[in-house]
Formats: sequence, C-alpha cells, structure tokens
Amino acid sequence: MFDEIQFEKINRLPKYLFAEINEIKMDLRRKGVDIIDFSMGNPDASTPQPIIDKLCETAQKPKTHGYSASKGIYKLRLAMSKWYKRKYNADLDPDTEIVATMGSKEGYVHLVQAISNPGDVAIVPDPTYPIHSQAFILAGANVEKMQLIFDENTFEVDEDRFLADVEESLDNSVPQAKFLVVNFPHNPTTATVTPQFYERLVALAKKKRFYIISDIAYADITFDGYTTPSIMSVEGAKDVAVESYTLSKSYNMAGWRVGFIVGNKKLIGALQSIKSWLDYGMFTPIQVAATVALDEHGYIPDEQIIPRYEKRRDVMIEAFTNAGWPLAKPSASMFIWGKIPEVARDMGSLEFSKQLLLHAGVAVSPGIGFGKYGDEYVRIALIENENRIRQAARNIKKFLKELEEAKKNG
Repeated sequence: MFDEIQFEKINRLPKYLFAEINEIKMDLRRKGVDIIDFSMGNPDASTPQPIIDKLCETAQKPKTHGYSASKGIYKLRLAMSKWYKRKYNADLDPDTEIVATMGSKEGYVHLVQAISNPGDVAIVPDPTYPIHSQAFILAGANVEKMQLIFDENTFEVDEDRFLADVEESLDNSVPQAKFLVVNFPHNPTTATVTPQFYERLVALAKKKRFYIISDIAYADITFDGYTTPSIMSVEGAKDVAVESYTLSKSYNMAGWRVGFIVGNKKLIGALQSIKSWLDYGMFTPIQVAATVALDEHGYIPDEQIIPRYEKRRDVMIEAFTNAGWPLAKPSASMFIWGKIPEVARDMGSLEFSKQLLLHAGVAVSPGIGFGKYGDEYVRIALIENENRIRQAARNIKKFLKELEEAKKNG
C-alpha cells in the first residue's frame, strides 16, 4: 500500500553486500556445517573482570537506575580527558570538548546528523568502513570518494599522495567539501600514518577551511613497535578536528557500547545538542565501570589484548601463506587485509567470499563491501583461536588446489 510514500534516505543507501555472506553462513550453520568465522570484528574474549565487578557493584545501587546525562557523566568524561593527556599529551575540556556516546558508531552518526546540511560534501577515502560514508548519505549530504593509496607490504599510507588527493578533491568538489574523514589504523585495510601526517593535515584544513573527523577505534591494537598517533596531539588541531575513540576493541567491551567524540568545541557542542534531544545517555553503571577501565586498567590492552591478536596475526600469516594464500603483515588493528589469491582473483571479492564459505567453511568480509577499490581483497578478522586458524588454512589449501585443478581442466 501507499507506494507513493517513499523513504528517500533509505533509498539512497546501497545494497548491504555483507548480508549475502551472512545468509549463506546462517544457512550452512542450520545444516550443521562448522563455519570458521573471520567475517566480523567482534572480540571473542571477555571483558576484564575488574570492569565487570564495578558494573555489578554499581548496578546494586538504586540511585544509579534513573536517567543519566546524554553527554555522559562528568567522571567518565574526566577519565577520557586524563586518558588523552596520558597517551597523547592532549588537553581536552571534559565539559566542552568531550561527549560520551553509545559506542563510537552512534556518536559518529549523530555527529554527522548534527553538522551536515542537505547537499554538503564530505571526502571519504575508499575503501572505508561503510558507516563513514553512509552516515552522510543518511543526513542528506553527498560523499566524494578518494582512493586510499598505501604500500601493499607495509600498509603505510602514501602521505604525500593522500594530502595531494585531498587538495585535488577539495578543488574539484562543488560545493567545496566541508568535511574529511580519516581512520587510522584503517578499517578495513589496517593502513597506518605517522604523527607528521596529522601536522600536515591540520595545516591543510586551516588553509582550505574544512573540518576533519578522525576515527581511532583501533588505536590501542598495535604491533612491532608501531604506536598510533592522534590528531589531538597536534597544536591547533582542536580548531579544525574531532576524533572518535571506543572501548569496544581495547577492553573487549564491544557489547557495552561505550565511545567518545572529542575535540572542536563547535562540533562537540552540536553533538551535545542533538543528543540532548535524542537520548538520556548510557546506563549509569556502565559509565562508572568504563571510568574504572580508563582510570585504573590502562595496562589491559598492552598486557592481555595485544599479545592475543599479535599471536593470531603471526599464526594466520604463516598458515595461510603455506596454504597458498600469501598475506602481508599489518602493524595495527585486529584485521588482515588479504589480497585474493591469484587463482581466484578474477572472481572478485564477493564471489570469492561466497565460494570460500561454501567450499572451505571459512567466512571473511568481501572487500567490495568497503568500496570499489577493495574488490581485490577480503578483510579477515583475528577473532578465532590459533587452532581454528590452522584448520581454516587446511580447508583453504584444499579449496585453492581444487580451484586450480578445475581451471587447468576447464
């Protein structure tokens, strides 16, 4: 009924390509097939016990059961301010430069809703985590895609090229872009940047008059001596930038939904305003527990979480390479951005992901789902243990051998 009533925002959204993989995966599981699932960046370990204990303790107090503050309780925002000072020597005002959000994704979407006008333009690198571009589409804005160029062996961003491409996109967009999204360590590619990159980017933003939205969701998961920089460390960054951070990956708190947006007072003020209309904040005991995580357990990512992902990364690269699927070693994040094996590259990432699932029982995320420049790759999340990774490699070896023989014979 009522076909004349259309939902234009929803109609602007592209087809959700990951849904096809999920449907196949669920169908196989219903049939009893064992699926080794690397398709989603969902931490498989539990939240550290002291954080759980604080949640339970606080939840026993009836006074914590009422409405909370939409921008987050003060102690949580103060803890985030201290975290940035310790980690990045960045000074942030808990009242005017920090908002606690229901995960960084919610915060990002509502920020975009608050600051975007219909027809505005945002520059978003391709490939990208889908919401980085689709949030602008939902807000009635437009997205200018820009290919992300990085070294395929080291995953280091070509920073000169990136900045030149941003400037070119700014000069060519009509109207000129108001926003640029950056996300390093990058999802899905794991690409990384140096601190100097942000110094140059802030200078460019001031020269060309645009805002930067930085996402450092994977900041704490780094290997081999690499340290994630923050744009907030750059002098004058708060004039032109905001940054999002989340406890989801760093503290195995994905389901808790605790994130932050920090930085520029004008943008933070807009986010605070829109959230005051939309929600009453997170459940207070969750915020208290998150405060403890930031204040008292900052060692957790280094001592418990990073070694888990580093071991899985190393096992996967060795096992998959020996199975006939060479993978390059990332220096950050909980993913491997794997170039499709040469024997299967002509399939494209969606078909390859389907065939890998059907014939090897291994689920990955097709690169095309992150943008057109991702179609020669798949994203592999490090969320299965070492034994499961080795089993996946055995299944993949058999699948690739059968594929190679089929091509020879046919």
